[in-house]
Amino acid sequence: MRIPPSFCALAVLAALLGAAHAQQQPPAPALSGVLSLTATATIEVPKDLMSVVFSVTRDGPDSGAVQTQIKQALDAALAEARKAAKPGQVEVQTGTFSLSPRYSQKGVINGWQGTAELRVEGRDMPAIAGLAGKIGTMTVNRVEYGIARETREKVEQEAAAQAIAAFRAKAASASKLFGYADYTVREVNVSTNEQVPMPYRGEAVMAMKSADAAPLPVEAGKGTVTAVVNGAVQMK
Repeated sequence: MRIPPSFCALAVLAALLGAAHAQQQPPAPALSGVLSLTATATIEVPKDLMSVVFSVTRDGPDSGAVQTQIKQALDAALAEARKAAKPGQVEVQTGTFSLSPRYSQKGVINGWQGTAELRVEGRDMPAIAGLAGKIGTMTVNRVEYGIARETREKVEQEAAAQAIAAFRAKAASASKLFGYADYTVREVNVSTNEQVPMPYRGEAVMAMKSADAAPLPVEAGKGTVTAVVNGAVQMK
């Protein structure tokens, strides 16, 4: 079969155009000189938030009687706690209120158990601690210390500023060590976190409550706020 000369000319022209187009395409940029870095900053700050959870448990054969006893104990504790309430300093709120059946070994209901909680939280630690000696219808279930939101937000900004400065210092130093004159930030992420407060629980707290009805001893200690900056820079 003979191929027409015009067809051969068109094929040669298409090949030449394709080669010329390929030469005009810029080469893909090489991912060289990219450096990944992480920097952290931690600030220690006194804990200025106290939370005390009071609880009461009652049980008996009649569910209505148990519920009434729980409610009476909670109402009395609420009335006492509200005397100390101050917006932003001492906040009072109710927590769990539950009533559940108690079963015998044969699977038959032989009684009822009820539980209620009351949480008092705020920055006025002496007032909150004093309630432990005034609330007689409930016992202290746990005590927690933390950092107030306003304090935490301020410290987070300081920690983030320190971490960012450390990140930039690392980037500048590493760029020079690798033989580059400068750098630009490609991507970066900044995160902060507060150390989780450790609660005080159990028999030691209960003993303090029942021994002499005195205010709880307050030793809040310190917490930490940490900022982490991680990302990548383009050395140039």
